[in-house]
Amino acid sequence: MQIAPIVAVIALACACAAQTQTPRPQVSDTALEDALSDKRFIQRQLKCALGEAPCDPIGKRLKTLAPLVLRGACPQCSPQETKQIQRTLSYVQRNYPQQWAKIVRQYAG
Repeated sequence: MQIAPIVAVIALACACAAQTQTPRPQVSDTALEDALSDKRFIQRQLKCALGEAPCDPIGKRLKTLAPLVLRGACPQCSPQETKQIQRTLSYVQRNYPQQWAKIVRQYAG
């Protein structure tokens, strides 16, 4: 399976504005680490992405970007965001394999 930028959208959705031309705030590596270590935050975003729970603004952006990022195309993402996305994907694949498989099935098809 190609590592595509999906889950960083969970952690970086506020940084990758899907359909706006406004400047995006940069997410620091420290902020990314904090998001990845917040199990409740990650689970809430995963449930939103899977349609199992209501979405907050980050989750809404995730659902908008998920089809793009699963196909490996995030033209709105900077090189730094792409690197952070790849790191986050690896984290979610290792720590949430069942949810990851569901997301791939739901959005990649």
